[in-house]
Amino acid sequence: MNAETKADRNALMSRREFQQLGDGEVAYIKRLNSDLAQKLFPALRDKLKGIDLFAVLGADGTPLALTDSRHAAVANALENDLVPLSVH
Repeated sequence: MNAETKADRNALMSRREFQQLGDGEVAYIKRLNSDLAQKLFPALRDKLKGIDLFAVLGADGTPLALTDSRHAAVANALENDLVPLSVH
């Protein structure tokens, strides 16, 4: 193994380090279908059928908010001092 390969391997982040990257600093905005929204927000049950939704997720994927417009999702992130980033 050459020195460059060894340095690259040592520079890799653990899964936990990657999940904490941006914690408390960024929020991910993700468009959801009703099935995925229900998995992330189980308390809503069958109330989401046929609605396009946008989730605000913490850096580690923790659901923070759910709304029916991207604009509202971005506003929620900004109101909470988080940098909104889109997830496709």
